[in-house]
Amino acid sequence: MRSVLVANAIGLIVALFGTPLYIRFLVKRGYGQFIRDDGPTTHHTKRGTPTMGGAVIIGATVIGYLLAHLVTITPLSPSALLVLFLMCGLGLVGWLDDYIKISKARSLGLRSWQKLAGQIGVGTIFALLVIRFPNENGITPGSTAISFVRETPLDLMALGPAFGLLAYLLWINLMIAGLSNGVNLTDGLDGLATGACVLVAGAYVLIGIWQFNQNCHPVTTSLKCYSTPHAHDVAILAAALMGSCIGFLWWNASPAKIFMGDTGSLALGGALAGLAIVTRTELLVVILGGLFVAITLSVIIQVASFKMTRKRVFRMAPLQHHFELVGWNEVTIVIRFWIVAGLCVGFGLGIFYAEWMVGGVG
Repeated sequence: MRSVLVANAIGLIVALFGTPLYIRFLVKRGYGQFIRDDGPTTHHTKRGTPTMGGAVIIGATVIGYLLAHLVTITPLSPSALLVLFLMCGLGLVGWLDDYIKISKARSLGLRSWQKLAGQIGVGTIFALLVIRFPNENGITPGSTAISFVRETPLDLMALGPAFGLLAYLLWINLMIAGLSNGVNLTDGLDGLATGACVLVAGAYVLIGIWQFNQNCHPVTTSLKCYSTPHAHDVAILAAALMGSCIGFLWWNASPAKIFMGDTGSLALGGALAGLAIVTRTELLVVILGGLFVAITLSVIIQVASFKMTRKRVFRMAPLQHHFELVGWNEVTIVIRFWIVAGLCVGFGLGIFYAEWMVGGVG
């Protein structure tokens, strides 16, 4: 438990005091946000605000995780390192997108297919590596079985070696792309995505600690325990991520002094997807990250409605901008959406605990 607290504290401190230094660096180089003219007019005042702040979150998370192990003299685990790889890899894709926007002074960075190709490339490498590196019980960080609050009997490899592997890669990439793009769409108001990620990362701190305390020794089929490998180390990483987001939120809250950009949103979405995969809570993250799901659905509904009927369901998508155009204050929207995110996290954790209490749902 000490390493979890150390990781959280270091991540928070590094982000809290490192962000203003990074802001000065970005301002000196003129790396400011480009604002779309077709968005809410209130956003025009944000033009030129330093962006690519997600690099601070990534750096603080890595430093918090590594220093926690150095302080407590504990080994690193494949599970946490692979999640960090996914986070950093998607962060790099986002950084390229942000850099093109800034250097060319336009709202379009990487083209859609380029960004998707980058996400699929990083996601595929992660997917192939996460089913390697078995522990002493032969259990790998990830699994080819689809999971909810734990692995279900639905193992994709039952489709056969070739089709099973293809289905598994598609599933993992769908999760990663869905969450990374979901956080990206949510990142439209000051502090909105950062605050929501604090809550979901906090949930994974609790899930990791609980799985570690209820770990199966030796491996059994009991639904009152978890065979998740490296659960404690995953909790350490989640704590570092949570602390980093809190430290960054100090500067990202309205009025934001810095934006996370795609560098941060893609990295955070990837980190949350990675945490879900290595904790065997792949479908549960849909509930824990319910705010991201709702905002993503608002975009899908808007596009589908306009293409089929030439009518819009919302005044503007993503959903947060609809409420802006309705007349809600930005801070009001952010706080109320945080409340929704908190309710989703609470409901998800309730399901996670209730499944353990009744000894499984299967």
